[in-house]
Amino acid sequence: MFDLTGKVALVTGASRGLGYAIAKGFAKQGAIVVLNGRNSETLEKRVQEISSMGATTYASCFDVTNTSAIKSAVTDIKSRIGDIDILVNNAGIQHRQLIADLDEVNWRRVLETNLTAPFLLAKAAAAAMVARKSGKIINICSLASEVTRPNIAPYTTAKGGLKMLTKSMAIEWAKYNVQVNGIGPGFFQTEMNTALVEDEQFNSWVCNRTPAGRWGDEDELAGAAIFLASDASNYVNGQIIYVDGGFLSSM
Repeated sequence: MFDLTGKVALVTGASRGLGYAIAKGFAKQGAIVVLNGRNSETLEKRVQEISSMGATTYASCFDVTNTSAIKSAVTDIKSRIGDIDILVNNAGIQHRQLIADLDEVNWRRVLETNLTAPFLLAKAAAAAMVARKSGKIINICSLASEVTRPNIAPYTTAKGGLKMLTKSMAIEWAKYNVQVNGIGPGFFQTEMNTALVEDEQFNSWVCNRTPAGRWGDEDELAGAAIFLASDASNYVNGQIIYVDGGFLSSM
């Protein structure tokens, strides 16, 4: 039911963190994994690491905010490997600053990467999915799709928008047997969160606020992604699964 053998999966932002963990999870289930990132050297190292597991793995180095680069990448993947069966929109950035001090450049930069890029990538990949009436799209949302904190207005705006974009895609493409769902990670120990993990006060807050009493490990996100990418979720559409150690369920 959770077998992904022969499925072509494109994971953006897969050279590190949650994207890399998801890519490894897919590879273990037999998927042909295409790793996306902007640093070709780092990307190739990750490809070699996953390939050493016996998986078929490729690199696709492009900027997810570049429309022409997205179109070229999807065309290249189709010609080299095959149509994309699974798309994971994971690439994302953070910018922490109070709204009063936030400039337009950083506002747009976060929204373009975290919201516009998933729209462009999903639209490009979905054309073939719709045509063959089969496909899975997974958008990596966030706790910030539901709640927010000071200093992260662009991020929470983008992730809130991504939740609703996920639902919009789901209802438009459901009749073509394309399922679009999201995953909302809680606080995971990733490279992007290193400064927060090392902040004693913030680390204590996360551990006390999360019912599980700890940060998540990167590999703990893979299970939800495998479920949403597999036939096990064929009647699941427009949903956001929060993998957060119970965070959103706690007062």
